[in-house]
Formats: sequence, structure tokens, C-alpha cells
Amino acid sequence: MSYSNRSLETMKLEYDGTVAIVTLSRPDAMNAMNNQFFADFQIILSELEQDEQPARALLITAEGKGFCAGADLKDQGGEMPPDFAQTLKKNYHPLILGLKNLPIPTIVAVNGAAAGAGMSLVCACDIAIAEKQAYFLQAFVNIALIPDAGSTYFLPRMVGRARAASMMMFGEKLSADQAVDYGIISKVVEPGELLTEGMVLARKLATMSTQALFAIRKLLDSSENNTLEQQLECEAVAQQKAGHSGDFMEGVMAFLEKRVANFKGK
Repeated sequence: MSYSNRSLETMKLEYDGTVAIVTLSRPDAMNAMNNQFFADFQIILSELEQDEQPARALLITAEGKGFCAGADLKDQGGEMPPDFAQTLKKNYHPLILGLKNLPIPTIVAVNGAAAGAGMSLVCACDIAIAEKQAYFLQAFVNIALIPDAGSTYFLPRMVGRARAASMMMFGEKLSADQAVDYGIISKVVEPGELLTEGMVLARKLATMSTQALFAIRKLLDSSENNTLEQQLECEAVAQQKAGHSGDFMEGVMAFLEKRVANFKGK
């Protein structure tokens, strides 16, 4: 299989060395999620899951003034009431779970509005940064729906129940600066610096042990529901596996030889 840059209907995939860059490219629709969006994203996720593909980190960003407006309501068809449960299970759930199971670290660079499931997409990534003018919105209640695509899982764990309830029940915008304070994103950058900063982070993560980073993601996700004893056991199991990896041996040798480690993710 050839791993090269490609332009799909709703997004682009580019390789910059060991960094894969996905750019959402429906700017006229605020990069809203339609059926083609999900099909394109699954193509990309399937490619990035392959052992032989070159990327060791994924950076997601978007064209236009908005990052992602969430579901494309124009793509719902004429059925009323819509079969939302089937749509979620078919499209949204594989997207969110696919990101969480991707064996390389994920960084999202938010250039504008991240609303509805677009905000869920942000929350599903490991690291999130945003431009100063970006904002985040749990828009569902404004059309009498409930948050989905993982929002009710991610947000209470990120910001606490009180703040999550306020965001979801009032459906009001949260600025990038507030999103940092809430713990949704890690950094706000000035206009024009977003992609540069995102690439700095992606390149740094791409030099690290991807198997260790994947294990850290899984441990962080499990910690919210585990007792201390259960989490200690999860750490022991993960550390045993990490300690038998080639990356661990490389890390020790690099430390002893006072050189930069050359991790392979194995």
C-alpha cells in the first residue's frame, strides 16, 4: 500500500515526515459532519492503523473560520423523526472510538468554532490547542437534543459535573481562554501561529515511544472509573508490558550513552 498525500471529498491527509496531518476541508459548511465526512475519516483511520504506515503522530486541523460545526443537519434526509440512534451507532461511535484506539498520539488544533459533535471530536484527542478566537459550544440543547458523540462521557471528566451541566443545559459559547481554565484544551495561541504550534507538538510526540504514549492514554481513560487498587493493578500490567519493549531497552541505552533515544514504537 502506498502512503502518500491524498485529497478526499471532505478532508485532506498529508504526511510531513512522521506526522500525519488531517485537514477538514468543508469550509463553506463550517466543516460540518455529513455522511461523506464519516466515510472519509474512516478511510484515514484505517490507513493510520497500519503498522507499516510512516506516521507516529496525528495532527487534526481545519480550513476556514470554523473547526467543526458538528452534525450537518442538511444531511439528515427527509425522515421525521430521524433515527438518531442508528446514525450515532453507524457514524459517530466508530469515529470517536477509532480516535481513542489509534495507536499513535493525537493532537487537535482548533482554528474556530467547535460545536456539538465537533467539540466531541476535540475531546477525543490526546492534546488540544486553539487559536484565540476559537470557541466551544455544546449546541445540542438549542435544538432540543441531548449531547452525544461522547460529550456526556468526556466533559464531566474534564471539567467536573457542575461545569459540564452548565455548558450542556445552557448551550452557551465557551471562549478559548475559558477552555484552558476548564481543562478542555492545554494552550491558546495567537492567530496565524496555530499550525506551527501544532506541528511543534506533533513532531515532539512523534519522536517518543508511541507504545508508551498509547498506554498512558489508556491509563488516563481508565483512572476515572477505577478504585486506587484497580488503577495500581492496571499500572503494574502496563509497566510490565512497557518494560519488555524494545523502546524501553533503547531508552535505557540512550540514557547510559548520553544520546537521544531512537524510539520505534515497539
